[in-house]
Amino acid sequence: MVRLSIYIAYCQPYSDKMVTIHIVDAFTDTPETGNRAGVVLDAGALNATEMQDIAAFAGFSETAFVLPAQGPDHDLQVRYFTPQIEVPICGHATIATHYLRALLAGDTSYSLNALTGAGILPVDITTVNQELRVSMTQGAVEYGPLLNNVERVLLAAALGLEQSDFVDGLPAQIVSTGHSKVIIPIQSRDVLDGLEPDAEKLALLSKKIGCNGFFPVVLDRSGGELETYGRMFAPAIGIAEDPVTGNANGPTGAYLVKHGIIQLADSFSYQGHQGHKMGKPGTVFVTLSLNGENLIVQIAGRAVRVGELNYSPNAEQPH
Repeated sequence: MVRLSIYIAYCQPYSDKMVTIHIVDAFTDTPETGNRAGVVLDAGALNATEMQDIAAFAGFSETAFVLPAQGPDHDLQVRYFTPQIEVPICGHATIATHYLRALLAGDTSYSLNALTGAGILPVDITTVNQELRVSMTQGAVEYGPLLNNVERVLLAAALGLEQSDFVDGLPAQIVSTGHSKVIIPIQSRDVLDGLEPDAEKLALLSKKIGCNGFFPVVLDRSGGELETYGRMFAPAIGIAEDPVTGNANGPTGAYLVKHGIIQLADSFSYQGHQGHKMGKPGTVFVTLSLNGENLIVQIAGRAVRVGELNYSPNAEQPH
């Protein structure tokens, strides 16, 4: 178990004390790549409005707030905020949070249970090739509806795709492991890199289908093993494009099992790549396994600590 007492002292109300926002790049070991998150380790005295204000000030796609446990069945609570809203779970901010906690505590191997908006989720810290790696078990897989023909036409128009750019025989489908995404298999990395989505059209489609995130993804076996390359757009919640998205790569793994791309007898692992078009490449390590009839989705990644921001209610927006 991580030694919380080394560095956590729950803060007074933020009106009385500066709040430190740690800056961590997740799903990478190189600063300025991967996906950047804010982490507030001592959020026990903050209310939801204050957390939202801090997340808006930080300006990252998500900022995570670590709070004390709310009951005996978990070790701590983590809440996640975009600059605009609270979300139930965030993959890269989870990786960032637990990497930072392990780094500051000097722990290289431990497990815990974290209460999130997607339920109580196991988190594991391991050391691989002398680097800390955080693995999180995502929430229960939920397969949502397939996009119908009308919705696929709207999707193609919003992403700038032709119908021939979709992979034959694979539908666009809403899948969730805690925060749903539309999984959209497309033909090639050239098509993927050439996407210039219409944010307004995607936001309107989000309202129509009840899902805010769109994940066009390429299945690549050119190296012999399955790898994926994706991009994630969620303009309806203020994210024009997210560099590397745990809650898109995890559901993609579940989708690939559902549609027979991955034949799962025991467990299967592969790498999901994202962020190249944005100049922020990162990798999500996806592992799929069975517990009886239940599909278990785990994602893992590295991270790197970048710096800090200090927040007070009168601070100016840094971005």
